[in-house]
Amino acid sequence: MKLELDISPLKTWLPNYTGPLIIAGPCGAESREQIMNTAREIAKLNKVVVFRAGIWKPRTRPNAFEGVGSVGLEWLKEVKQETGLLTTVEVANAQHVKLALKADVDILWIGARTTVSPFAVQEIASALAGVDIPVMVKNPIHPEIKLWAGALERINQAGIKKLVAVHRGFYSYEKTIYRNSPAWNIPIELKIMCKELPVICDPSHICGRTDMLLPVMQKALDLNMDGLMLETHINPKVALSDAEQQVNPEQLGHLLNELIQRNANSNNPEFENQLQELRIEIDAIDIQLLQALSNRMAVVEKIGEYKKDNQVTILQLGRWYEILNTRTHKGEIMGLNTDFIKGLLELVHKESIRVQTKVMNKI
Repeated sequence: MKLELDISPLKTWLPNYTGPLIIAGPCGAESREQIMNTAREIAKLNKVVVFRAGIWKPRTRPNAFEGVGSVGLEWLKEVKQETGLLTTVEVANAQHVKLALKADVDILWIGARTTVSPFAVQEIASALAGVDIPVMVKNPIHPEIKLWAGALERINQAGIKKLVAVHRGFYSYEKTIYRNSPAWNIPIELKIMCKELPVICDPSHICGRTDMLLPVMQKALDLNMDGLMLETHINPKVALSDAEQQVNPEQLGHLLNELIQRNANSNNPEFENQLQELRIEIDAIDIQLLQALSNRMAVVEKIGEYKKDNQVTILQLGRWYEILNTRTHKGEIMGLNTDFIKGLLELVHKESIRVQTKVMNKI
């Protein structure tokens, strides 16, 4: 699947952009004092470009803090006037868009709960028709890349060329150390689908707690993501929402200072030559792997024919478990990751079933 988007690079619409793009601010706007004090301290860091704050908060249950509403937009105006920071808010419907535009908010973002609904995204897209404003689209709650891509397409087709995808992790039924599983392969796949699309990471929602932020931030940058969005509150202990995942401005500064900035390319000829030699080695190994898989499938086809002649079912669970256990054990001895081995074996087994089914259906 290729994602065809008509978009503008970050550097063409962000003043003095050198990367990475850092966005910070509280999960929710709670009071003018909280917003202004947080913004003032963030601005002192000289690392943050955009100030974020939730004005309308989608909550799972009623009676939780659902944001201060449009009054918060006035506070954001004041933030921009005093600090020079750009501002961004989450919008979930056409009315939110209308109010945010009227208040001269610089960037809009679409949250994970909205991205899951094509109807809601289309309503926002229609409200943006004819408007020139950057829009950030967070991934949907569940790992469905087509929903994420579809939301980006809808906004783009409304005429928005300043687009950013935000990776905030995915809900997982399995218990993990993360609030939302990073599933790094999905934002990487999105980037492959459209290499011009800026992708930034929201470590706050991935981690759900502050002590895990730095490694996730670093990994995002090491994967060549274009920036970070971090929830930052002047006093996280009294935050009305997501207190556990918010840092204060001082902590934010320490985290940003700890990051190692790596380049996508190197101007060192010696490095480039050595890298090219290793890539040639990888290319040769990949050819060997493909040849081995081709040989394996040729044997699988013969097995399918033999089963067909002897009226034997395709799926042999005992044999599958034997392959899974013995190969996993052998791979572990060779230093390979267990999950990687199992995933690879499952793909090979799925293709083996397909090949044998094709043989069985031959007349």
